[in-house]
Amino acid sequence: MQYFLCLAEERNVTRAARQLNIVQPALSMQIAKLEAELGQKLFDRSVQGMTLTSAGEALVRLTAPIVRDAEYARQEMAQLGGRISGRVSVGLITSVAQSTMARSSATVASRYPEITLSVCEGYTETLVDWVNTGQLDFALINVPRRKTPLAAHHVLDEEMVFACRKDGPIRRPARLRFDHIANVDLVLPSKRHGLRLILDEHAAAIGIDLRPRLELDTLPALCDVIATTDFATVLPTIALRQSLASGSIRAHRFDEQRIVRSIAWVHHPRRAVSVAAKAVLDVISQDLAQAAAVASGFVEPASSNATSPSRNERKKPRRKPIS
Repeated sequence: MQYFLCLAEERNVTRAARQLNIVQPALSMQIAKLEAELGQKLFDRSVQGMTLTSAGEALVRLTAPIVRDAEYARQEMAQLGGRISGRVSVGLITSVAQSTMARSSATVASRYPEITLSVCEGYTETLVDWVNTGQLDFALINVPRRKTPLAAHHVLDEEMVFACRKDGPIRRPARLRFDHIANVDLVLPSKRHGLRLILDEHAAAIGIDLRPRLELDTLPALCDVIATTDFATVLPTIALRQSLASGSIRAHRFDEQRIVRSIAWVHHPRRAVSVAAKAVLDVISQDLAQAAAVASGFVEPASSNATSPSRNERKKPRRKPIS
């Protein structure tokens, strides 16, 4: 099952054999034996590599939890001897991955040398699916609007802020409200992205329709666009941290109609979380909280004594700088 799952992930016999530390013929023989035993073709072979058949996809869903539970048992037995070891598979939303993984992975490697860490990025809905099917031990996600079948645990609440080029023409109004963003050229993540879902839900609640000029899911690239154009955005502070620290963009808190995103870690309720996975989670959670605190320090404070904009200000046409 381990050989099969590794090949299903790598989609290439040579890479999978290298990952498993076995020779390629041995892997091919084991997969052939498995197909013969099950009476099903699990892979379609081509010059491009290996592609799962429908039977292979079904077997991934069935065997991944079994292998995960066996690995958990092995880790727990090792932990009885005072060692924290094993393979931990983690899924992260992009804003968390770009903010923490360089530091977190280095900490895990130094503090827990017997842990093998596998990390992937994805949209919240994708990560939920992968945890549910046993492909991931846990994932850090934006708390979704719809209830999931997973056990969820709160990690962090983070304010989302308005950001634009440091020396750009956009001027902050006396009191910044969320509905003011309808007056500027926006670049936002696409509707596939968890952050966009949060923004759209908040916009609908106050009766505005977000119509970005540009949609971009790669958050570092989105920040580069903000730093070099007259576009603006609304993102969590940690997604903006590097650009804020470099001084290429500025960010403002909303005085009214504030918006907060919540991050949670999720796992399958019927599968125990291993000691190794808990150790990795603790490291990532601590680094995430620190990254959020540092990023928040770069954000310009909200107004305290300013008055609300006039009715005429509220009716400015779209696509004009905030003033």
